[in-house]
Amino acid sequence: MFSASILLQILACVLYSNWWPMLSALMYVLVPMPCLFFGGGSTQFLISRDGGGWVDGAKFLTGASSVGSIAIPIILRHADMIETGAMLIEFVSFLIFGLTVLCFNRVSLEDEW
Repeated sequence: MFSASILLQILACVLYSNWWPMLSALMYVLVPMPCLFFGGGSTQFLISRDGGGWVDGAKFLTGASSVGSIAIPIILRHADMIETGAMLIEFVSFLIFGLTVLCFNRVSLEDEW
């Protein structure tokens, strides 16, 4: 699923001969960084109510980078830097990427594996 998401990301650039949509791939790299740095590599802290300065900051950064993955194609389309088709392919790519992360999170939290 992750490979399909990256393939769609590249396809959005290649089909329209414009590499601006690759900016949202930068967000794919930034989304897991708060979990790695502040959560100890686990996503368990994202669903807990426990807080603190670093935990709340990590939750904010995760949300901001997730919203940025959707906002970047919209902003680029609004500025007429990419085509509508490229923006829609970017949205499908993000949807597949998000589902991949949710499936991975679900499997990693189960103890039966």
